[in-house]
Parts: sequence; C-alpha cells; structure tokens
Amino acid sequence: MKFLTLFLQAAGANAQAGSSMGFLLMIVLIFVVMWLFMIRPQQKKQKEIEKFRQGLKKGDKVVTIGGIYGTVVEVKDNTLFLEIDQNVKIKVDKASVVKDFSDSQQS
Repeated sequence: MKFLTLFLQAAGANAQAGSSMGFLLMIVLIFVVMWLFMIRPQQKKQKEIEKFRQGLKKGDKVVTIGGIYGTVVEVKDNTLFLEIDQNVKIKVDKASVVKDFSDSQQS
C-alpha cells in the first residue's frame, strides 16, 4: 500500500513538471512565431529604408513623412535641402524622407 501511495505521488509530481514544461515550450513557441512574423520583417524594412536614405543624391524625387513632395537639391550628413517649388527650398531631416517618388509613379 505504501508503495502505491509513493508511486501515485511521484506520478503527480511528474505530471506537474510535464505541464510546466509544456507551458514553457508554448511560451518559447509564441516568441519564435512573433519574431518570425512581426520583428524580423520590421527589421528588414527598417534596413531597406536606411539604405534608401543613405543612397539619396541630388535630383531624386522624394516624399517626406509630412507628405511634402520635393526634389533633392543638396545632401548633407543628417539633412537634405528639398526644392518643393521653383526657388522654394526647405531643409529637412533625412529621417523624415520615406520614399522615392520617381516620374513613373507620379500622376
């Protein structure tokens, strides 16, 4: 009888350890799925945007975060000068430029 009681207690302890191990495995699996579908694509997109900003040159047509369309006139370390109309130039931060707006995309 004592053997049966010890066996049942050991089986109960193993069941608890197994359920906590399953819970830990599920948490790790959720983290991996989040990384694959959310974090990794965002990192790739951020690298592409940074590469685009580093490659800006005079004459590129761009759009800022605020929706200002302009042509790059001068490029400095962290800033750009955009011509938004004839003889109208503004100074913007490179981080505010979000995309290239080439002639083929303009309407």
